[in-house]
Amino acid sequence: MQPLNEALSQNKTACGGFSFPREAVSAVLRERDGTVQAKSVPDWLAAGLRYYHYNFFLRRKFGERVQKVSVDAGFTCPNVDGTVARGGCTFCDNRSFSPSRRLPRQGIAGQIEEGIRRLQRRYRVDRFFAYFQPATNTYAPVERLRPLYEAALSHPQVVGLAIGTRPDCVPDGVLDLLSEFAARTYLSVEYGMQTMHDRSLTWMNRGHGHAAFLDAVSRSRGRGFEIGAHVMLGLPGETRDDMLATAREVARLRVDSVKIHNLYVVKDTPLADQFAAGEVTLLDRDEYISTLVDFLELLPPEMIIERISGEAPPRYFVAPAWSLDKPAIRTALDNEFRRRDTWQGKRFGD
Repeated sequence: MQPLNEALSQNKTACGGFSFPREAVSAVLRERDGTVQAKSVPDWLAAGLRYYHYNFFLRRKFGERVQKVSVDAGFTCPNVDGTVARGGCTFCDNRSFSPSRRLPRQGIAGQIEEGIRRLQRRYRVDRFFAYFQPATNTYAPVERLRPLYEAALSHPQVVGLAIGTRPDCVPDGVLDLLSEFAARTYLSVEYGMQTMHDRSLTWMNRGHGHAAFLDAVSRSRGRGFEIGAHVMLGLPGETRDDMLATAREVARLRVDSVKIHNLYVVKDTPLADQFAAGEVTLLDRDEYISTLVDFLELLPPEMIIERISGEAPPRYFVAPAWSLDKPAIRTALDNEFRRRDTWQGKRFGD
């Protein structure tokens, strides 16, 4: 971390070119007990960023670019198979967000090889995470999970695992298994929090409440893996204050990373039917960007931001159209940060 007085004396950073206001001393670095640490600023802020980019984190940790390779291990979800509900999440078609579920099913090794070839056509990259992405990737006995994770980690270019799952699908035996892998490699476990509001979780047919997320996070602490949360903004019936309450809850829990995206509509889902019937409205881009900046201001500066928006391939996508223009979203976000002269963590603890 760069000393704060050095950053202030330089006034402008090399990357972002924005000033460090002196109120950053008290606004950025607050400890859990509310005391202020005014000695340094986060590396990402000193580098000219307005929030803790995932790619910045990865380059610092691994020394180079790392990409996720989507892996489909053939799992389902307990709100699909009838264990807690049927029909799945209101918004979800796994094919719309997971490349591995859009391709003919292969073994783990074959999926990784194909994913690497696809990614290397777009990026100069040689190191990868095997990302167990579609459905609930801890929803099986340990005896089934272990060989799947082992197969992914055995690939010579895989330097870590990322596992997406539900907070109600991590019994202690599975957490013990994840701890074993975390002792050997980088491991991120992404829990689908979505929101802290149970009424919204009921609307989306999750089959669990916020208490399940609290329990999963509590039992995951100290096990050596990164704890991530997935959050959606713009859920029906949620006000701006509701969304910022979720931000404060994420901040309170001090998870390691968060993925944030707007509610968007894909074909062949209950949400698509509700949207077509005029029962659901979506945030426009300006509303989303403004809320997103509010949200990021409330998060602690050490929390990694893995995602700031969401989209799906055009053949699955319904709305909103602005979600498909990622460069425009990034530009709008940067502009809003600069207009407000703010950054992630400026209001942390408020």
